[in-house]
Amino acid sequence: MAITFSKLSPAEAWQPLPPAEWDEAAARHLLQRIGWSATPEETARAVDDGPLATLKRHFAQMPAFPKPPLVAKLVEDGPEMARRNSRGDEMARRAARREARERYREALAELTIQWLQHAAKPEHAATEKWLLFLQDVWVVGVEKVRNTALIYDYQDTLRRVGLANAPLLAKAMSRCPAMIAYLDLQQSKAEAPNENFARELFELFTLGEGNYTETDIKQAARAFTGYRQVAGKFVFQRRQHDTGTKTVFGQTGRFTGDDVIDLVFRQPAAGSFLPREMARFYLTHDPLPGAYTDALGTWWAKQDYSFGKLLGAFFCSRLFYAEEFRGNYIKSPLQFYLGLAQDLAVTPPPLPRRVIGSLRQMGQLPYSPPNVRGWIGGRSWINSATLAARRATVNTLLNPTNEELLNGDERAALRAAGGLARFVFPQERFDAWARLPAPEAARTLLALVLPARRDDDALAGQLAAFIATEAANSRPRSAVRTALATLLESPDYQLC
Repeated sequence: MAITFSKLSPAEAWQPLPPAEWDEAAARHLLQRIGWSATPEETARAVDDGPLATLKRHFAQMPAFPKPPLVAKLVEDGPEMARRNSRGDEMARRAARREARERYREALAELTIQWLQHAAKPEHAATEKWLLFLQDVWVVGVEKVRNTALIYDYQDTLRRVGLANAPLLAKAMSRCPAMIAYLDLQQSKAEAPNENFARELFELFTLGEGNYTETDIKQAARAFTGYRQVAGKFVFQRRQHDTGTKTVFGQTGRFTGDDVIDLVFRQPAAGSFLPREMARFYLTHDPLPGAYTDALGTWWAKQDYSFGKLLGAFFCSRLFYAEEFRGNYIKSPLQFYLGLAQDLAVTPPPLPRRVIGSLRQMGQLPYSPPNVRGWIGGRSWINSATLAARRATVNTLLNPTNEELLNGDERAALRAAGGLARFVFPQERFDAWARLPAPEAARTLLALVLPARRDDDALAGQLAAFIATEAANSRPRSAVRTALATLLESPDYQLC
């Protein structure tokens, strides 16, 4: 019998799940929450391995993500682009800026597609979703940064230190060129400190509202003066740094930015902040009572803020597997799309116009959060327009691609990738399912996309009746295709 969250005390909540409560449903819950989906093969392996071994396998290391060619070319041409933007008459500078914007746009499309393809691999799902979570905490948006090379570097910084510990990550992000541009550290100097980074460091990145004062922000802002990015690299300009005495959180000294971050992680609120954000991102749209995240946070602070320790405690806990948190979390557009790709065993195609357009209509583009607070998530993902976009995405993945509707660049991209085969759902699978008896076809489809309901006799019966009726009208192939689309568009599939 599943445990109930309300019956667990804060101390009991973070104890490991008893082995007797680890079963197929628990394994599926873990995989769907740490990644995009829970394939039958991966679920069976997780059942055998247990939760801790499954976590260690999925979070063993952050996989490398090579720099896409157009991004690499931006880095190479960066100095020349900067020169062209600052030389010549106004008309020449405008032309240079237009060219730069177009190059950034094309590189961003390439970065987005290649990251989606990378993240869609089942072996990358957990670490890439963790990376997405960190991006939703340490928020940077491409609309303000306006440089795709800096956006790649930002994600790569998170990738390099995102499985280490929270203080190290905070120090790395304070030096991240994209963050410096996004929160205006570039203009912060001793005689005029800019408070944006210090404010968001406390409020949105590490502590949360109510755990600092305006004086703390003003004093901390002085410690980060002189932080610059030059040609995409971090530079500390000592002449622009305020070397004077500062008082932050009641402590006084000639603090640097790193010193302030060390002070941050001596505050009790630093321990509970990230567990609270994890609960919102991975577990429940409704905030957990503070006593629960405080209990985990107190323990985590004693573990030197190790991300590995936090991941193990959070995802192996009794609270994580409580009945209230099963099957009722609304998938984000990215989880919906990448989960579809995994469930249907297809790869996101190198077609930015189609893929990025679908994600935009569903309400979530990588690297484009709505503001510094990141994505709201939850019920905000679902409305009539975004549901229509999800349905359209399902139909796009299930239907053969009409190459006549593609432009020359898209056809060339498909040829370079070896053709359409791995990017579209194989139509022969519909033929194979159509040859099955209707009840068997119904169970097969349920097991593929709604495994938690594969033993639901009523649903299986309704699905089988529909398939049988359509097949009797000489449309067996269309019947199974429509049945599969209906399941993928159903309310159940929008949840995990």
